[in-house]
Amino acid sequence: MLVCVLAGAGLLGSGATAARADVDLDASPAYHSAEIPREYAPPQADHLAAAFYQRAHPNVVPAGVNDFGCVPDQAHPRPVVLAHGTDSTAYSDWSAIGPSLVEAGMCVFALNYGGAPGAQSYGTEDLRVSARQLGEFVDLVLAETGAAQVDLVGFSQGANVTRYYVNKLGGAPNVGTWVGLASPSYGGVMYGLVPVAQAIPGALEVFARVTSPAAVQQAAGSPVMVDLNAGGDTVPGPRYVTVGSRVDEMIQPFANIALRGPGADNIAIQDLCPANLTGHFHMVYDPFVRGLLLRALDPAAPAPACVPVPLGTGIPQVVIAGNS
Repeated sequence: MLVCVLAGAGLLGSGATAARADVDLDASPAYHSAEIPREYAPPQADHLAAAFYQRAHPNVVPAGVNDFGCVPDQAHPRPVVLAHGTDSTAYSDWSAIGPSLVEAGMCVFALNYGGAPGAQSYGTEDLRVSARQLGEFVDLVLAETGAAQVDLVGFSQGANVTRYYVNKLGGAPNVGTWVGLASPSYGGVMYGLVPVAQAIPGALEVFARVTSPAAVQQAAGSPVMVDLNAGGDTVPGPRYVTVGSRVDEMIQPFANIALRGPGADNIAIQDLCPANLTGHFHMVYDPFVRGLLLRALDPAAPAPACVPVPLGTGIPQVVIAGNS
């Protein structure tokens, strides 16, 4: 029942065909570049409001984001590239965070990866293909801004896509700081459903058809997750930061969020603000998390205020958005 609800809500994918773990990306005739949304749209309070707005304005991006005339200043020399989560978009996940980073003086960019051109939501295709799309986008941002490096921020699947680019596709020299919000660093077990499905022959392929290839690839122990972490969670060069919640609805156990490599800074929301019970789906709309991200990108930024957040905040909005 839980799988059906989440799949229907768009939280696990959009019904794309299952992809083989050993797919030959170079030989794939279906490869295409990411979409770059251009139409500015206002900040929203949650995923539901963002989804409703985007349905009437398909090519939207958070206000101030994807300004390719932006010139990084001395205080913020690295442009910030944002990568959304599964079955989502640059606007749905970043409509609040994007403008706040722009207001702080940063050049900010976001793409729609992992979906066919013109799709209503993205982040459903093979994660490794998405990482290549991200790499192309990073090259574009560097060329247009003249910057030497970018900072990468990924939410949920976006954390795995950006880290795959950094660790496996040679992107490390291009990245100063990598930040994963609700990062499925070691994948999720979906309340025990993933181990059960892995024990039944063919079950994961069926699950991929109900959800998406990207969703299945992020299951704990999947070939893609094993490959991503093989040889170490981190590589020399970039600074790594994760921001996670002990009550994350999608990633269990909580320890699967943290990076285990040297030099990683793993932050738990509740260690800093016990009354904030933000979980997975509210992560990118929570002001405290937004403040933590700002400090990760700019250590001179003020510490965010600790405000109580009830358990389950944001879940109804995401479910309604995915089923309306």
